[in-house]
Amino acid sequence: MEADVPEIPDEDQEMFEHFHFVVDPGQDLLRIDKFLMYKISGGTRTRIQHAIDSGNVLVNKKLTKASYKVRPHDEISVVFPYPKREIELIAENIPINIVYEDNDILIINKEPGMVVHPGVGNFTGTLMNALMYHIDSLPESKNETDKDPFSRLRPGLVHRIDKNTSGLLVIAKNDISLNRLSKAFHQKDVHRRYVALVWGNLQEDEGTVVANIGRDLRDRKKMAAFPDASQGRHAVTHYKVLERFRYATLIECRLETGRTHQIRVHMAYIGHPLFNDEVYGGNKILKGQALGRYKQFVENCFELMPRQALHAQSLGFIHPVSGEKMLFESELPADIQAVIEKWRSYLQPND
Repeated sequence: MEADVPEIPDEDQEMFEHFHFVVDPGQDLLRIDKFLMYKISGGTRTRIQHAIDSGNVLVNKKLTKASYKVRPHDEISVVFPYPKREIELIAENIPINIVYEDNDILIINKEPGMVVHPGVGNFTGTLMNALMYHIDSLPESKNETDKDPFSRLRPGLVHRIDKNTSGLLVIAKNDISLNRLSKAFHQKDVHRRYVALVWGNLQEDEGTVVANIGRDLRDRKKMAAFPDASQGRHAVTHYKVLERFRYATLIECRLETGRTHQIRVHMAYIGHPLFNDEVYGGNKILKGQALGRYKQFVENCFELMPRQALHAQSLGFIHPVSGEKMLFESELPADIQAVIEKWRSYLQPND
């Protein structure tokens, strides 16, 4: 029986280097460890051997051994964890929008453009750096394992949202809160509602997208939907139409699961990528005329909102200590509001 392929936790994906190769047709038989030493800059024999032993080197989507000899057309995927010494969590005096705070939890309304925790290319300036300055101490994750070597960079963090997504996050301020909130998220006992502007006019007023989400097989920096559940992890997104703009639609999304890029991937999967989402194709003019006034209108919208149109607007849960039912709401940020108003004006009669 084939061994299960280990999966890096969603929240830690950017803490790793991802490589993908398709072996040239004329490649001679060569041990994979030697092949990777030639192909990867900084790929020492020790580092490559450790990756193979840890199950982080796949050949044709299957685990391999260092003695395997690569063959023409083999598809090879490699994941290297960044050494811990390369990333340190440093307290920084960065303003943050605190919606609510008590002795146990903190609710943050994150601005677009702020990364939640340190990662490759974002070693400073993150929400975690800001929290370390504003709060004396935060609880460390109890899940630090070989597969999760960067949990120390996420003290108190229960969930996260993407860099260019705005909205609400809850932070645990002590061990009890961290453990109970983590359990609530795992058991889907948390209410999360997002507002998004997507391309196209959805046929139904509401619906559900069910498709596994995992790493894109050809671009490891992206996620992809797998409808036959052959890859990835189970993911469910419920959506409801709020307002229609002929070529775009304002929707709300409720998450039943919490996978990396879930809303962005699911909406792109059904043919309605988020407006101005450059990773999943929403930064192109997908509906309407690509010339003249309409083209200029869309480009102006992109300039007003240089990010995907996604906001975590509502967050609800049971307080981990008091047992009180908590519900927080956040207004749409100015850039999304401005784009919505432009769409409304564009579709006025006689326009």
